[in-house]
Amino acid sequence: MKDIMGMMKAAGEMKAKMEAMQAELAELVVEGRSGGGMVTIALSGKGEMRSISIDPALLKPEDAGMVEDLIVAAFNDAKGKSEAEMQRKMAEVTSGLPLPPGMKLPF
Repeated sequence: MKDIMGMMKAAGEMKAKMEAMQAELAELVVEGRSGGGMVTIALSGKGEMRSISIDPALLKPEDAGMVEDLIVAAFNDAKGKSEAEMQRKMAEVTSGLPLPPGMKLPF
């Protein structure tokens, strides 16, 4: 019975940590850049776009395709950083928790 009580306590602590982490991720802002910083995109820790900045030198009709590609690249850069930060924070929350190999949270 001690093991079950210990597991229940650990689960309650993990739940509180997860809620705190989710609130922290909602406030987190990461930036992705492309084109040497000519396009910058800011995302929340949950992957929601917060802002986009495009250097005015790129805003020529003949450069539209290149600008579109730079926007995609900047978004993907920011998204990758956001996901890496989420994984880092999740590792902090689940450290010490005996999870089966290969099991990832959140499910």
